[in-house]
Amino acid sequence: MRFADALAQPGLGAIAEFKRRSPSMGDIRPDARVEDLLPLYAANGASAISVLVDERFAGSIDDLVAARAATTVPLLAKGFFSEEAHLDELRRAGADAVLLILRDLDDATTARLLAYAHELGLDALVEAHTEEELDRATALQAPIVGVNARDLNTFKLDRHTQLDLVARAPRDRLVIAESAVHTRAQAAAAELAGADAVLVGTALMQAPDPGAKLRDLLSRPLVKVCGLTRQDDVDAAVEAGADMLGFILVEKSPRRATAVLDVPDTALSVAVYVGHAEESGADLVQLYRDDGGTVRGRDAVILRDGEKVAALLDQPWDGTDAAHWENAAKAEGRVVLAGGLGPENVRAAIDAVHPWAVDAASSLETEPGVKDHARVRAYIEEARR
Repeated sequence: MRFADALAQPGLGAIAEFKRRSPSMGDIRPDARVEDLLPLYAANGASAISVLVDERFAGSIDDLVAARAATTVPLLAKGFFSEEAHLDELRRAGADAVLLILRDLDDATTARLLAYAHELGLDALVEAHTEEELDRATALQAPIVGVNARDLNTFKLDRHTQLDLVARAPRDRLVIAESAVHTRAQAAAAELAGADAVLVGTALMQAPDPGAKLRDLLSRPLVKVCGLTRQDDVDAAVEAGADMLGFILVEKSPRRATAVLDVPDTALSVAVYVGHAEESGADLVQLYRDDGGTVRGRDAVILRDGEKVAALLDQPWDGTDAAHWENAAKAEGRVVLAGGLGPENVRAAIDAVHPWAVDAASSLETEPGVKDHARVRAYIEEARR
């Protein structure tokens, strides 16, 4: 399968990266061997594999040759390439795709290398770091656009700008979010912004078991704990492994929060409204219909910057529907399953519905808005096992 075709498969893909060091961090895994790690990547969901061939990353062309011998997964050669001869060498060594960094290349050179890569049967990942570079990649008709969160001059990460650029990228291109992914929630944030895949390197190379780390980053469903009103409960849920933290900003709700509390950037905050949403600073908005009577209507939409990115399927307020799971299993797109979930039944719900995320609130409480930390941990453990 070609590199581009592998990234175009349904769901969020991952380009798993092999690198021994980085200029920003120094040594990461200096003794790492391609032959040991690449089979782990391939067995745990990598759509493609990136191999650093630059000496600044303790890499070489020999690593690419060894990678080609170790796996049939499409290979991206990463380095600083500016000449046709570089592409010839990479193709001979087994690359399926090459990186072209717009910071280092003018438009004429990039266009020439894109055309030559096509002649060789190579795909090209054209990397942008700024709005101006994203516009250049778009104008150059680059089929695969990478948006890197790391400034290569300062080595600083800016995930917010990265996600904004991912959201701005043309939807008729393959879009890759590069760098700054260490958790499932961060990968999901890129997915919801419009990324087809994430490129993950440091998080994998630092992990005791890189294959298990990759599998975890891609695993679904995400786990949401909702109805949070106290920072202590937020912190306990994050420590237990929650991916999404929900805050109900609805006057009539018995779990009304006064504001969106502090959520680390390893997780996603969700502001819950009924009828209409307001500015809250949350990563996402969960918006229910106002049925004019009870606290909320039944189902909700999940919004990112006002755009629907998922559907939340819930039970009726203070009611139940025996066919809820059955109907949810038939829904298309990203489904967040809510309504009566807890440690006792969340695994059965996941097996029946296969949702993108699960959501629990009242079953995890000692009283409305006050969480039982033991039940929160048990719910998250069951959902993630």
